Amino acid sequence: MRTLLRVTVPVEGGNKAIKDGTLQKIVNDSLERLRPEAAYFYSDRGFRTALMVIDLKDTSDIPSIAEPFFLGLNATVEFMPVMNAEEVKKGISKAL
Repeated sequence: MRTLLRVTVPVEGGNKAIKDGTLQKIVNDSLERLRPEAAYFYSDRGFRTALMVIDLKDTSDIPSIAEPFFLGLNATVEFMPVMNAEEVKKGISKAL
């Protein structure tokens, strides 16, 4: 299932993680493992934030995806199912 993964890193923990290399390692490992369709990194309300569009094959994968961010960065992690434009059109046609 196409899923939007949002990771928000608190400032203090993010600063420490950048200095000791943890942030770079966790992000790089996650990008390699998840192979996101798209990945964006930005500041949201003053917090380091990452958005990745991933293929969540099974909900039992959520802990293995989220835990590195929780444990290594004290991050907030959110998973949201999403659709592209083609999928929305297909879904609307089924609803009518």
